[in-house]
Amino acid sequence: MQSLSLADLYAAIGHYFWPFTRTLALFAAAPLFSEKVAAKRVKIGLALLVAWLIGETLPATPVALLSVAGVWITAKQIAIGYAMGLTMQFLFAAVRSAGEIVGLQMGLSFASFYDPSGNQSMPVLARIFNVLFTLLFITLNGHLLLLDALAESFRLLPVNGAPLGNGGFYLLAQAAGAIFSSGLKMGLPIVTLLLALNLALGLLNRLTPQLSVFVIGFPLSITLGMGALLVMMMNFAPLFAAMMQAAFHQLMAIVQGLQPA
Repeated sequence: MQSLSLADLYAAIGHYFWPFTRTLALFAAAPLFSEKVAAKRVKIGLALLVAWLIGETLPATPVALLSVAGVWITAKQIAIGYAMGLTMQFLFAAVRSAGEIVGLQMGLSFASFYDPSGNQSMPVLARIFNVLFTLLFITLNGHLLLLDALAESFRLLPVNGAPLGNGGFYLLAQAAGAIFSSGLKMGLPIVTLLLALNLALGLLNRLTPQLSVFVIGFPLSITLGMGALLVMMMNFAPLFAAMMQAAFHQLMAIVQGLQPA
């Protein structure tokens, strides 16, 4: 009968604990995995399963869990996982930003709803965009690609006590600029169309002052904006696929930038 010593038990726990910490930090920040509608037990159980599958392929880490080096490695795994999750969260922040920009131009920015997933209120178009692109994220296997990037991160950033490189944090701050640039790129066609409508209504008001622009301008903006959204729906999937591919390239660049110099 085989017996398991206490030292071997501590070594086995430490072997799977640090992959579990990085996975759980990723789930706390990444889109879809961080949804508050999902039970915490499900998230922890899924993180345990992923950590067990990844931990089987990792070499042993001869560092005591309850030590100064163990605490540093734990903090390092949390920083890596959270940085990876935030990078993908920027993609959905850009989508919500596009919804807010379009809703503001259409006059629907006052219609806001409580979003239980983000625990905040957001305009109705931003909420619709968020749900739509979440479904596209699942359809394009974005959640599986994120788990693949997590497994690849253990090859680029193995579990050890080496310090993290500062280039990755610079790239993480730089990736946050995609929130505005990508959101504006998505909403720019509708914004341009509605701007042309407002210019035409302003010219019409100068030519015929008897006509109240405020009476016809609001329904025209909503009707034209909804029609433009309907036309753009067929282009949302390839646009989001290109944005998602760029986000994953940025994610791997950040992971490589976190490597010690």
